[in-house]
Amino acid sequence: MRTISITTLLIFSFFYALAQSGDPRQNSKDLNEQLKKFNQFYHFLNYSYVDTINNSKLIEDAIKKVLSELDPHSSYVNAEDMKGVEESFGGSFSGIGVEFDVLSDTLIVVNALSGGPAESVGVMPNDRIVVIDGVDVVGIKRNDVSKYLRGVKGTTVDIEVLRRGEDQRLLFSIVRDDIPLNTVDGAYKISSKIGYVKINRFAATTNDELLAALESFGEFESLILDLRGNGGGFLEQAVLVSENFLEENLKIVSIEGREPLSKNIKSKKDGKYLTQNIIVLIDESSASASEIVAGTIQDWDRGVIVGRRSFGKGLVQRQFKLVDGSAVRVTIAKYHTPTGRVIQRPFTKGDSKAYYDALNKRFKKGYVDSVSNIDSLRYKTLRAKRDVYAGGGIFPDVYIDFDTTGHTIYWANLVRKGVINEFVISYMDSHRKELKNEYRSFKSYSRKFEVSDEMLEELMTLGETRGVKRDEKQMEISSSDIKSQLKAMLAFRLWSLNEYYKLRSLDDSVMIKALDILENWDDEDITKSISGF
Repeated sequence: MRTISITTLLIFSFFYALAQSGDPRQNSKDLNEQLKKFNQFYHFLNYSYVDTINNSKLIEDAIKKVLSELDPHSSYVNAEDMKGVEESFGGSFSGIGVEFDVLSDTLIVVNALSGGPAESVGVMPNDRIVVIDGVDVVGIKRNDVSKYLRGVKGTTVDIEVLRRGEDQRLLFSIVRDDIPLNTVDGAYKISSKIGYVKINRFAATTNDELLAALESFGEFESLILDLRGNGGGFLEQAVLVSENFLEENLKIVSIEGREPLSKNIKSKKDGKYLTQNIIVLIDESSASASEIVAGTIQDWDRGVIVGRRSFGKGLVQRQFKLVDGSAVRVTIAKYHTPTGRVIQRPFTKGDSKAYYDALNKRFKKGYVDSVSNIDSLRYKTLRAKRDVYAGGGIFPDVYIDFDTTGHTIYWANLVRKGVINEFVISYMDSHRKELKNEYRSFKSYSRKFEVSDEMLEELMTLGETRGVKRDEKQMEISSSDIKSQLKAMLAFRLWSLNEYYKLRSLDDSVMIKALDILENWDDEDITKSISGF
């Protein structure tokens, strides 16, 4: 079956013209004429062309091409992948736990689901997967991805990844597991006055999960809402989450699109948590619904945003089902924060590579993601009249740079090859009873348990057997951080993710800064709460 490049280009051109034709209600006559023209052309093509034509492929390629010329977030999802999308928001399956997209023939990790197998070995958003179990997957079709990545629980899949800033491919060994579908990963009280909730994405149950967590806290004065790594999700859930902290009739988000789509979405009632001090944690992977929540809290001076600038995805997609069960996600509007700031990062139509490369620039050594690094517009918050900024994403009130003090290539390789995860599993197999007997409570474990040098030696030996060359010097640099990571991972397997986050927060510079801010909180003037940071 031969590729017909001229025909494909004609189809591309036709669909592109439709996409650029403006409001179909104003151009219905022209649109109908163009459709007649295209149908006539396609009829002649099918009945006259010398070779057999793969109509399904031509149409799919045409749709993908048109969407790629519009913006970085409009996309096509085939029928098989749609089943997986629906599962990820309401069912369960075994796999490696990544949300993905295929752009320019490259399989890109959109999000590594928190608590999932891929996330546990260090797979990150924007990683490019180029090899799966020895098979080159450059050029892979979306409907083939699940065949490679999903499988029986307990089986292993090896992937090779390209990551910006890394000279060589990164190798990961991932053990498939049931994919966690909860959206609240951690919820606990840091102290009698401070609660902590981590939300990994916004799905149908997010607000219910959040309310259940907050209810379980009883009385509390302050909340740290952790949206780091949260790639977004359902708009209505972002609205409901924001509404918990706002008075009635306050704008949460405005949507700018074709009439009658354009509208302001406001809180429908007084939230239950109007008096608590709020800190929202964000980073470069916080996107879409996460940015709506962060922008709302910031614009209404309801809290302080801490961390690094968010992703900058402020385009609204609507999903349209097609006749074969596939779907297109078409950008229909733009999000604005309550002050009118545009969340979406600038982009050039048809150049998704440059769009994602601009994000990866933030990871380069020595790069500080401050307001001065991009062209930004200054806005004033709605109550305290503080300066906030537009230009793509939500700028934190308090910026915390990457903490790379103990990071080494050796540590990264132990994570990527699955050695640390394998070590923890093996250690639990051998010492679970011993740990359970000695540490009857997390409090006791947190206070007394220490990862020994002997354990690190066992880890290095296991690494050698998995192809990670021993590096004593780099281990010395990373040993403190690795011990902290191992202690938290063991706690997770002994108790829950809550205990994991409790321990990791002890070395988390963003969390430490958030707690410092709460100690200096001024109920009368939020600007004073963040002065000096």
